[in-house]
Parts: sequence; C-alpha cells; structure tokens
Amino acid sequence: MMQPDVLVIGSGMAGLSAAVYAARYNLKTLVIGHEFGGATSTAWTIENYPGYLAIDGYDLMVKVKEQAEKIGAEIVTDKVVSLERNGDFFLARTEEGREIETKAIVLACGAARKLLDLPREKEFAEGKGVHYCTTCDGPLYKEKIVAVVGAGDSAVKGLNLAIQYAQKIYWLIRSDKIKAEPFNYEKIKKYFGNKIEIQYNTSIKELRGQQRLESLLLNDGRELAVDGLFVEIGSIPEVGLAHDVGVELDELGFIKVNAMMETNVPGIYAAGDVTNFFGHFKQDITAAAMGSVAATSAFKHIQHRREESPTAESI
Repeated sequence: MMQPDVLVIGSGMAGLSAAVYAARYNLKTLVIGHEFGGATSTAWTIENYPGYLAIDGYDLMVKVKEQAEKIGAEIVTDKVVSLERNGDFFLARTEEGREIETKAIVLACGAARKLLDLPREKEFAEGKGVHYCTTCDGPLYKEKIVAVVGAGDSAVKGLNLAIQYAQKIYWLIRSDKIKAEPFNYEKIKKYFGNKIEIQYNTSIKELRGQQRLESLLLNDGRELAVDGLFVEIGSIPEVGLAHDVGVELDELGFIKVNAMMETNVPGIYAAGDVTNFFGHFKQDITAAAMGSVAATSAFKHIQHRREESPTAESI
C-alpha cells in the first residue's frame, strides 16, 4: 500500500501546482492522473500565462511536471476510481489496482467536455467526424469544411486554430450573443464573412451520414454539409470522488471551497476547474493559484495532526 503524506488527484495545472508546493513543504507527495496536463495540455498557443509571451499548452505542462518531480513529487499515470474514509485516513483505489492511504487529499480532477447529447454522437465521435478538441484534431481538416459549436472562450480558441487549416467554418451559436474574452475574439473578426460564417440562434437537431459525419440538420430545417464538427460548449466538473466522501457541492455542481481551498471535509481540499471559486473565469493562472493554496492548507492540516500526536509514525 502506498502511504504519501498528501495525495493529489489530477495532473493538470491545479494538481501539478499543488504538487510543487506540497513537495516544497517536504511532504511525501503522490500525484495520480489519467490525463496528463488536463485541458491545458491540449491547448494551442497560450499567451496569457505570466513569464511567457507564448507557449504551447503541452510544453507548459511538461515544464510544471518536471519542476514537481525535481522537487520530489511522484507522478503516476492511473485513475482513482474510489475514495473512502478509513478512520483518520482516506483510502483511494485506482483502476490499475493501487491502494493509497493518506491523511490529506487535493481534488484537482478537472472537468469533462460537455456533449450535445444527440443520437449517433458517440458513434461519429469515434474518429468519424465529431470532435471535442480543436487543438487535437483540427489539423485533420486541412482545406475541409467544418462547423464549431459554442459561444464562449472554448469555441473562440478553437476557431483561432481551425482557421489555420479549414477552408470554411460555420460557427453555430445557440443564442444571439458571443460570450468570449475580447482578446481572443478580436483575433478572428477579420475572418467573418470570409472564412467564418456565423449563424446565431442556431442549434443542431441531427447528425447525418453513412459511415461518418456528412451533414448537420439544424433547428430551422436547413442541412449543412460538413466534413467535421467541433463541439466547444464547455465542461462538467468531475465530482464523483468528492461525492463518495461527502464533499459539498454548490448549486452549479462544483466543489464548494473557501478562500483556503478547504472543503467541508477536514483533510480534503480542491482546486482548479472542479471548483467554481472564480466563477466562470477558469484559467491556468487561477488553477495554479488554487493548487498552491490547497497544498498549503494540506500542509497545515498534516502539521497540526503531527503536533497532536508527536509520537505517531509518519504516514
């Protein structure tokens, strides 16, 4: 059985930042994540992270990982599938059969991409035309016709990449408003009416095609012929493990934390996109900040428990 001082669940920006700080506090730190780098690792060029005029998202996460490991954190690719209380400890089990016993946990599980919940969506998502990461799959559509769904930053960042490859892009927006950060939005405005065709108050009713996606049936009855579809409509927090140990969620389904990233369960902290601490403003810089605060709270918790039981063996 593995017995770290602190277990960090998630290897995105929040989790690895927590690992950096926890290791600097001389805590035996274990990070378990099934998708290295989280959403950041699939990002295109990042231009708003302090210290870099521009850096690839994956490259940024590699740097943070290397920093955490150099300080002493152990990082394992695996997935925590269950979490329970076991007296003064928490017991985690993973997909690959690992058992971890710890007194402090940082939940940095991130969020999963939202789906359109349409018939045949999962079928077409298996390499047949429907995608959820423009950064990952945009290059597959060089000189092709694609559609992007979404009105926020995710969609605009996807468009910024797609314009480098696609011949034409239909931007489908369910409402009559664009909710993206102005800096990113300004970059694509020059393509409106040329490479990008915006369609407001538009939603997809049906995905059509034989062996792969060929067209989209829209809410107004029109049918758009496309080679690919990129769904960029946000994400849902991964809170299953939090639910297992009684961690409270807010009205939107995110983990509820205070200013020190403490949950209602002593010894459990949360950071990053799985919380709603900064509202809808979810950035690498806020994730990194939350991770560092969560690790600091975990350190104080462990330190306090050691002071209560000075003769107890280190966990």
